[in-house]
Amino acid sequence: MARDRSKEQLAGKPLRPESLMMSYGYKPELSEGALKCPIFQTSTFVFQTAEEGQAFFELAYGLREQSEGEELGLIYSRLNNPDLEILEDRLTLWDDADDAAVFESGMAAITTTLLQFLNPGDVLLHSVPLYGGTEYFIANVLPRFGIHPISFYPTDPEQSLEKALEDPRIPDHLRMIYIETPANPTNVLVDIEQCATIAQQFSTEERPVLLVVDNTFLGPLWQRPLKHGADLVVYSATKFLGGHSDLIAGVVLGKAELMQQVKQFRTFVGNMASPWTGWLLMRSLETLKLRMTSQMKNARYVADFLADHPKVEKVFYLGHLSEEDPQYAIYRKQCLAPGSMISFNIRGGKKEAFRFLNHLKLIKLAVSLGSTESLAEHPATMTHSDVPPEEQRRMGISEKMIRLSIGVEHPEDLIADLEQALQAV
Repeated sequence: MARDRSKEQLAGKPLRPESLMMSYGYKPELSEGALKCPIFQTSTFVFQTAEEGQAFFELAYGLREQSEGEELGLIYSRLNNPDLEILEDRLTLWDDADDAAVFESGMAAITTTLLQFLNPGDVLLHSVPLYGGTEYFIANVLPRFGIHPISFYPTDPEQSLEKALEDPRIPDHLRMIYIETPANPTNVLVDIEQCATIAQQFSTEERPVLLVVDNTFLGPLWQRPLKHGADLVVYSATKFLGGHSDLIAGVVLGKAELMQQVKQFRTFVGNMASPWTGWLLMRSLETLKLRMTSQMKNARYVADFLADHPKVEKVFYLGHLSEEDPQYAIYRKQCLAPGSMISFNIRGGKKEAFRFLNHLKLIKLAVSLGSTESLAEHPATMTHSDVPPEEQRRMGISEKMIRLSIGVEHPEDLIADLEQALQAV
């Protein structure tokens, strides 16, 4: 459980997340005065007494209620570890969540959340497109457990959210709404508040409907799903939260009672992040605002350049939404900035897209996103290659689409690289 943030004040005013990222949740006096939290590279922890060990296990396994002022002691790194506990405290700050859980990958965070709250016979209503790994798990793995996915396309009137709700299975079996907004790789937005209202509409006391939001593309700086009615938020922490292309991790954040269930399931599945991963993420959180702000500013220059280039057919970028676009109202309501993800259609097809990608020099041809270096990839044949071609087209993914993740390099250098690669097409 996260610490009481109300005590973190200066001159009567609460400290902001970027100011707390260096120290929140850590007591140097417990670690020989070390300024930075050490890496607790241990599998198990010593109890002072047998009675203490019994008390710790009673709390860890939910055998009794936690008394006032009592804390769960350290037992075993599959249950808890100082690096993860401090990291999870800090992760709650940007999203203003009750609690957080860190996993060894984004997919571990997502699949653990889905499997914890979905049972045979339940319906999962989800937006399209999703990250390719999530899409595959929902479409191919969950049905093996008797869970029924129903998809909707936010910008397609024929397959909209309203149309999906007409499915006769929804009223009695809907258990979760899962959305990714902005969508990967099209940057399509889903209205979080609308989905929260629908979740409440179909909830009962015995069967609450949960709203889970994948917020990886905008990160906690530029979108706060919990403030718009989400119950849980998931991240691939590999991306902006980690931000240096040197770790794999995932995060779930949300309400205390739900997070308790997520953490309990994580304990027995055993897919929590390691102390080393936790330490690296704590390092990265200290510069999160600096990195994401620089990336967001760079992306504006790049998107404007692409929009004016004759060899670019269309740019998918939140900062270019016009007031006439229905997506604009959603953007104004729930987004704080357009972020640093850009997709665009090059004139031509796969041949032209590949020629462009093969001529990039400063921007690296690699999947993933949200890191300090700029990356480019081809969704149709890479991140979303396991999605059937007809489904790709329905999602808005074509062979002419290229996805860019903009880093912290100088924007003029990025544009120069894009220019010379486009000239080669």
